[in-house]
Amino acid sequence: MTHHPGRMAQTSPASLRPWRALACLLAAVALAGCVRVAIHGNPDHMTNAARPPLRVATYNTSLYDEAAGGLVERLRAGDADARKIAAVLQRVRPDIVLLNEFDHDAGGVAADLFQRDYLDVAQPGGGDPLHYPYRYLAPVNTGVPSGLDLDGDGNVGGEHRARGNDAWGYGLHPGQYGMLVLSRHPIDATQVRTFQHFRWSALPDARQPRDPATGDTWYPPSVWAQLRLSSKSHWDVPVRTPAGVIHLLAAHPTPPVFDGPENRNGLRNHDEIRLWAEYITPRPAPWLCDDQGRCGGLPGDARFVIAGDYNADPFDGDGVPGAIAQLLHHPRVDAAFVPRSQGAVERAAQRGFDRRGDVAAHTGDFGPRSGTLRLDYVLPSDNLKVVDGGVFWPAGDTPGATIIDASDHHLVWLDLQP
Repeated sequence: MTHHPGRMAQTSPASLRPWRALACLLAAVALAGCVRVAIHGNPDHMTNAARPPLRVATYNTSLYDEAAGGLVERLRAGDADARKIAAVLQRVRPDIVLLNEFDHDAGGVAADLFQRDYLDVAQPGGGDPLHYPYRYLAPVNTGVPSGLDLDGDGNVGGEHRARGNDAWGYGLHPGQYGMLVLSRHPIDATQVRTFQHFRWSALPDARQPRDPATGDTWYPPSVWAQLRLSSKSHWDVPVRTPAGVIHLLAAHPTPPVFDGPENRNGLRNHDEIRLWAEYITPRPAPWLCDDQGRCGGLPGDARFVIAGDYNADPFDGDGVPGAIAQLLHHPRVDAAFVPRSQGAVERAAQRGFDRRGDVAAHTGDFGPRSGTLRLDYVLPSDNLKVVDGGVFWPAGDTPGATIIDASDHHLVWLDLQP
C-alpha cells in the first residue's frame, strides 16, 4: 500500500487514533507470524532470500595409491596431503562435494578415515572441523581386469602399465582413481543411478576409434561389443536439499592422451562427456540403461549439477574439439558463470603457454609440458540460479597458498539457489 503524506496531514489527529491502534495490532500479529515462520517453518517453503545458497563443489584430490589398500594405510598412518585436502574443504565448506581420484575400497574404510581423522579435525591452514553425515561411493571401472586385449599389444593383462591398459579403465588395482560424494544433506540411495557397465557401442553414433592408416576399426568387433564407455563410472546421485532434490551428475572421463594415432582415449573422453549430454536431453532414450536395468534419461523438470574432472578444456589441450562444449552449450545447462581465480592467472604467466582461453578459469597446473588448463567443472541446470562461485587457487603471497599443493587440480565451487 502506498502512503500519501500530503493527504494524511489534512486529517485530524483525533480521527487517526483508532486507525493507529488497529494498525499497531495488525503489525504485531504480522510480526509474530513472521517469527513463528522463521523458527518453526518448513524450509521448503522459505523464500530464496531467506534460504542460504547451496554450495556445490568438485575437487580432484589425487588421493590415490599404486597399491591396493595403499590409501587406507596412508590415512591410518597420517598423510600430509590428505591434511591439506581436508584443510581446503574446511575453508570452502561445500554442502555437497564430489571428490575425484579418491581410491575406492569396498568397505568404505578410506572414506571413514578421511572423515574421522582429517575432516573432523581442524587442520593447519584450514578452518573449523567439517562433518558430512551422508556419503555415496560405489565401484568404478579403473583397475578392473577386462580379460581382453584393450591396448592392442597382443597380450591380455601383464604387469604394471600393461595390466592397467587392459583394465576397463586404466588403473593398477580395482578402485584406483575412484570417486566419493560427501553431503550435508540426505542422499536418496534408492534412486541413485550408475552407468559403470554401460557399453560404448550402445551409445548411438559412438565415435569408434579407427586405424588412420587403413580406416579399419581399431578394436576388433568382439572387443568393441563388450567395451565399457565409462573409464570410472557415471553416477546420478539425488540429494534431498532444502531447495528440493538436486541430482549430482558425477563423472571423471579418461584423459584424452596416453594412446596412439587412433586417439582411442580422446574419442572415449568425448563420448563419456556426451553420455551426460544425452542423459539430460528431454527425449526418449530407451537405449540409455543403467546398471540397475532402468532405462531413459533425466526428467525434463529435474534440477541437476554436473560435476567432476572432465579432462577437457574448451579451447586448449589435447581433447577432441568440442568435447566439453557438449555440456557448456547444452540448452539445459547454465554455464554463463565461469569460476575463476587469481592463482590460475599467476601460474599461467609463469608457465608461459600461449592460450586461447581465459587462463583465470583454469583449474589446474599439469606441469611444464601441459601447463594450466580448465578441466574441472560445476555446471548447474538452467532452473537453478548461480549466486557466486570460484576456484580455490589463491595467489602465492595470499593466505591459503600453503595448502593447495596436494593435488595438481584445485577445488571448484558454485553457490546455487532455485
